[in-house]
Amino acid sequence: MRGARAQQPAGDPEREQRWGRLFEELDSNKDGRVDIHELREGLARLGTGARSNAEQEILQEGDTDRDGELDLEEFTHYLQERERRLLLMFHSLDRNNDGHIDVSEIQQSFQALGISISLQQAEKILHSMDRDGTMTIDWQEWRDHFLLNPLENMEEVMHFWKHSTVLDIGECLTVPDEFSEQEKRSGMWWKQLVAGAVAGAVSRTGTAPLDRLKVFMQVHASKTNQLNVLGGLRSMIREGGIRSLWRGNGINVLKIAPESAIKFMAYEQIKRAIRGQQETLRVQERFVAGSLAGATAQTIIYPMEVLKTRLTLRRTGQYKGLGDCARQILQREGPQAFYKGYLPNVLGIIPYAGIDLAVYETLKNRWLQQYSQNSADPGILVLLACGTISSTCGQIASYPLALVRTRMQAQASIEGAPQLTMLGLFRHILSREGIWGLYRGIAPNFMKVIPAVSISYVVYENMKMALGVTSR
Repeated sequence: MRGARAQQPAGDPEREQRWGRLFEELDSNKDGRVDIHELREGLARLGTGARSNAEQEILQEGDTDRDGELDLEEFTHYLQERERRLLLMFHSLDRNNDGHIDVSEIQQSFQALGISISLQQAEKILHSMDRDGTMTIDWQEWRDHFLLNPLENMEEVMHFWKHSTVLDIGECLTVPDEFSEQEKRSGMWWKQLVAGAVAGAVSRTGTAPLDRLKVFMQVHASKTNQLNVLGGLRSMIREGGIRSLWRGNGINVLKIAPESAIKFMAYEQIKRAIRGQQETLRVQERFVAGSLAGATAQTIIYPMEVLKTRLTLRRTGQYKGLGDCARQILQREGPQAFYKGYLPNVLGIIPYAGIDLAVYETLKNRWLQQYSQNSADPGILVLLACGTISSTCGQIASYPLALVRTRMQAQASIEGAPQLTMLGLFRHILSREGIWGLYRGIAPNFMKVIPAVSISYVVYENMKMALGVTSR
């Protein structure tokens, strides 16, 4: 009842029956004990949205006799202590002591930790837990949401809500998330950026053959040669062997670190300038800040993009390495060559980022509204599906600009190729190849999305554990 402070009754039969039913659901082999494998499978099956290694933390705390398993008595004792802690956290959020948590109380709790979130973000958090449609969270909703998610305090709960996974599909890194003052002081922010950079490096290396095939088809495919995926792979292997499939990958990996650092620093400065006297940024303002930060990073590292394209398309023996490639371009074409294709590149940031973000948030929120009753985290499979679909939509919208950018970067190195401007290239492609000419190479681009996202996620999570970053 509204206005009544949430209580945790002692010796509640209903509560003990609920714990017993939960234990039976986790005990898949019905031997009266739950081991770590049953815990892991049970948490995934229940869709609790628990953080990584939650099963290890539950077992470590609940297994009092240290036999590597939980019996019913140990499990109920763990849940009893767990509910006690959750009740304390609930009361710390329920600032007006009315027995319910509303949007303003969620915002205030974030701000107390030095983290600014918008009203829309707070509503999204609340909606994911609000099962009865009251736009508030009562004790039962709070308890069921976090019962098997072993977060220890309110700061961990706040960061569990806030942090998103950094995924890299080889096109551009996500704009770094906002970090609290405590994270900045503790050094946690750079560990997360390092984890994201390593994940991006492994992901790009794993999908480099498809990336090179995409660039190869963007530049060389036409109506006359009908170059397809298999034909392109055979042509590259025939010219330079299997190792040639990784041409250009070195600099593609090398540019991750400066791109991440520049985006992070630019995002912080732009966000601060936009915010002014405001406490939070609206979603639209965050998008503007992210787009400007991405454009800033692209402006600074763009010469590395040009070098990556030239090295990806190089013939065997054409360049001795990165330095030789840069020297030859500078001598033959001048410094302006390092910014060829810059305009379509920057123009492509807006439709890609905007559509990617909008589709991702729409799909995720629609899934949470229809299928998730107990968790703000829809689970990795749903997130991967949303990320794959949203990225695909973003790429379809921005791909013609990406193709023109690549051709402008490469045209000076191709004998007989016309030296055209952005608009000139658009007209040239449309007149000779039609609208589909603007989508040459999109097949291998789509083929790399799922493996790139999957590799990036797995490596990112493992790197966070290795660096001591708690998964949220």
